[in-house]
Amino acid sequence: MATDMQKLLGTSEEDDDEEMDMDVKEEDDGDRRNRDTRAASGSSNDEFMFQQSMQDQVGTPGGGGSRRSRPLEEKERTKLRERHRRAITARILGGLRRHGNYNLRVRADINDVIAALAREAGWVVLPDGTTFPAKSQGTKPTGGSSAVAAGSSASHIASQQTSTPALRVVSSGRRSPVELSACRMKGVFTPASSPYDKFPTQSPELVGSVNKAEGLVGCSVDVINSKQILDIPPNLTEQDFSGTPYVPVYVMLPLGVINMKCELADRDGLVKHLRILKSIHVDGVKVDCWWGIVEAHSPQEYNWTGYRQLFQMVRDLNLKIQVLMSFHECGGNVGDDVCIPLPHWVAEIGRTNPDIYFTDREGRRNPECLSWGIDKERILRGRTALEVYFDYMRSFRIELAEFLEDGVISMVEIGLGPCGELRYPSCPIKHGWRYPGVGEFQCYDKYLSKSLRKAAESRGHLFWARGPDNTGSYNSQPQGTGFFCDGGDYDGLYGRFFLKWYSQVLIDHADQILSLAKLVFDSSCIAAKLPDVHWWYRTASHAAELTAGFYNPSNRDGYAAIASTLKKHGATLSFVSGEVQVLNRPDDFSGALGEPEAVAWQVLNAAWDSDTPVARENSLPCHDRVGYNKMLESVKFRNDPDRRHLSSFAYSRLVPALMEEHNIVEFERFVKKLHGN
Repeated sequence: MATDMQKLLGTSEEDDDEEMDMDVKEEDDGDRRNRDTRAASGSSNDEFMFQQSMQDQVGTPGGGGSRRSRPLEEKERTKLRERHRRAITARILGGLRRHGNYNLRVRADINDVIAALAREAGWVVLPDGTTFPAKSQGTKPTGGSSAVAAGSSASHIASQQTSTPALRVVSSGRRSPVELSACRMKGVFTPASSPYDKFPTQSPELVGSVNKAEGLVGCSVDVINSKQILDIPPNLTEQDFSGTPYVPVYVMLPLGVINMKCELADRDGLVKHLRILKSIHVDGVKVDCWWGIVEAHSPQEYNWTGYRQLFQMVRDLNLKIQVLMSFHECGGNVGDDVCIPLPHWVAEIGRTNPDIYFTDREGRRNPECLSWGIDKERILRGRTALEVYFDYMRSFRIELAEFLEDGVISMVEIGLGPCGELRYPSCPIKHGWRYPGVGEFQCYDKYLSKSLRKAAESRGHLFWARGPDNTGSYNSQPQGTGFFCDGGDYDGLYGRFFLKWYSQVLIDHADQILSLAKLVFDSSCIAAKLPDVHWWYRTASHAAELTAGFYNPSNRDGYAAIASTLKKHGATLSFVSGEVQVLNRPDDFSGALGEPEAVAWQVLNAAWDSDTPVARENSLPCHDRVGYNKMLESVKFRNDPDRRHLSSFAYSRLVPALMEEHNIVEFERFVKKLHGN
């Protein structure tokens, strides 16, 4: 049993003994320091201690001898209890380091553990131990950052050093720039952390500066709890978009609009908000159709009740709907305020066969979505993954046909990976990734490993049937690895072979599912979502894009083949971009050598060159005019001689803050400009 427990915790006896010895050594060192401190405290203290000792001896029969000569058995019991306590502490610390992604030092003590847990729970813990809730703005010590985040990690960070502040906000929570940027690919509801925390990837002056916020890289957040007080800068330049092409505007509904019983969570509140959106001429809404809700309990037993009610409500208000076939889980990324796992019967299969999930080099599984290696493996209760996706889409088509036929459903977006995006889950926060780490390749489940081995055999190089071993870890930087550095192995013979295979698996997955989707939805518009992976774009390797599955180094176009695949099936490219939220280009934003605008233009040009329609979706909520103007610049192409424009724009997301009077006024103005008024 002890051996099984050690395996479960991921520890060995040697590790436990080593950590326990470190703890003992640390305590011994502390004892020596305490003795030195007492020795230096002055003769008066020594004299007091001597007198106290004499009084104890006088007051104790035998002159205090019994105090020094405790029974040997009692001393041994005390030693055993202390050793047992330290062993438990060592195992707790080891488990947190290995499995909890807590950045604990080797000689961490219980104070470090309590501080880490408190920070995760949303408390601020200062180096001197002072602890207070993150909401307690008034208790913030002097000398700290003046930044106040608008909303629960979503809005832009204001700075005292900004000459003309564009925004003042009253906030209910705090987020560090690193946390904001760590979640760029959609977003988990993570508790707010302290702006006083130290992060290895950020300089002190980054905290609280709107011009230096790494958090503007594209993180989707779905709940805003704070109020924004709008200040329009006097020198704000307004552009006239009258006469520009009409771009339909959709508002994404809350992630939990349908509960786990497939019922409307708040019918009356939703109707009220939809009527407000209709009054400002929003074209429609966008909603996730969660696989984990509809087919939750048994294979091919579907429940569309809540979605039917929602679609009927939208139709009654004469609005349109964009639907996302969500074959991923919700709750593992920053911004997810609900937890919607994969279907229970899929999780049961995963417990006996964890290779159905994407796996990194260390063998860590990611249950956010199914591995593409099982697309054609008949292991899901007699069906392949492709058959499961096809049956789900066909059930939607049959049960909700009336809404497709009368045009209420204007577009069906097909989920192709984590967060519904076409990419590998290369940057999972649950495994410790933080912006701007390069991430890790996710091809180590047995099914993708078999595919790699087959590809290597076809090339006649069986020794290539492996993933690269010099890519660093999730939080490495390109120049710190042998694979991604300038002149690294990524551009060698093996590197080119591996990256081509890795990206081709992504393209093949999209090709196969979109072909099935087109078969199901026929004449209806379908779409695929593509993320904005922009950090390390200004390096030669484009490391973050490589691990995400986009073979797009500086000497190769990795998006043209994807755009061609979408064109082949008549699908729209839905691009989730973070650069629409960059209000002022931060000076330290270049620390990650990111280029969100360049990535956006490369993706757009790849789509336009293949004549593929493009839709866009913002990633960070915004309620101020400065932010909306920045979005307009990225959505309306005023200087394009071909007058190309987006097929639609999806605003993320419908939250109570958007419904506040001053915010809805600004949003109405934004909608009018997208409509070309």
